[in-house]
Amino acid sequence: MRVWTHADHPFPLPERHRYPLAKYALLRDAVLAHGLATRADTPAEISWEALLRVHDRAFLERMRTGALDRRESRVLGLPWSPELVERARRGTRGTLRAARDALDGQTIGVMLGGGTHHAGRASARGYCLFNDLAVTTTELRREGRLRRVLVVDCDVHQGDGTAELLTPDPEAYTLSLQCERNYPFTRIPSDLDVELPTGTGDDLYLSSLERALAIAVRESRPEIVLYLAGADPWEGDDLGRLSLTKAGLLARDELVLDAALAAGVPVVVTLAGGYPPDVHDGVEINLATVRAAAARARPLPSP
Repeated sequence: MRVWTHADHPFPLPERHRYPLAKYALLRDAVLAHGLATRADTPAEISWEALLRVHDRAFLERMRTGALDRRESRVLGLPWSPELVERARRGTRGTLRAARDALDGQTIGVMLGGGTHHAGRASARGYCLFNDLAVTTTELRREGRLRRVLVVDCDVHQGDGTAELLTPDPEAYTLSLQCERNYPFTRIPSDLDVELPTGTGDDLYLSSLERALAIAVRESRPEIVLYLAGADPWEGDDLGRLSLTKAGLLARDELVLDAALAAGVPVVVTLAGGYPPDVHDGVEINLATVRAAAARARPLPSP
């Protein structure tokens, strides 16, 4: 199995922003050390033309030049830099490349990052610059690869940007499970939102997910599943407010992967959010997700 990952170049970020990004290099190294992937590739940047097929032109120009106003900077949550924009463009292309892997015979494609579900048509929110899920959907359709897409968003925060971009699309279906009292506090409705009380643990979460998946797969009849395996429902997460154990998160991953594969549908795994006090907890959770994916993936065909 091949995985896609972010480039390893430094970012001019304050320490509080630098810490969550430290996870990705550690995770890539762990994935390779555990033999879960044969390759970890850094994608090229997605084109501005591809982004323009999803996002507003004036918004993209502000992101390209750094001409964000004070409110835009605040809701993004990260200080703008050319390196940040490059990273987001590479991550968006990484999700697209993982989707091509899944469709080209690997069954499951993995992006060690991605899941930028707060980015809307004309806004960057919650650390998300561009919506990789909507861009991937649009590009695969342009390539004639598929029409019907199911997004299964298991980040603890509702995927408001994805809902804005894909819920009006009759051939896309958005399922989001989230903590009911958590960011974003103004929801944009998904096709199916599952609001979970603060403190929800493994049993209620998994039973709610199982019911929602059955509905979503039946109603969407997907040709691909875009899965956001957020680590932030974990009981120790700083921003989560749910109480899943690490074993519960793994059971969640297995439930989503098995439901898709049982329906004969390839899966793209993205990692979305995760804000543990110790970065190594985030690596452990994400590594378990990749392990579950690797156990179910088929080898890529020879070039």
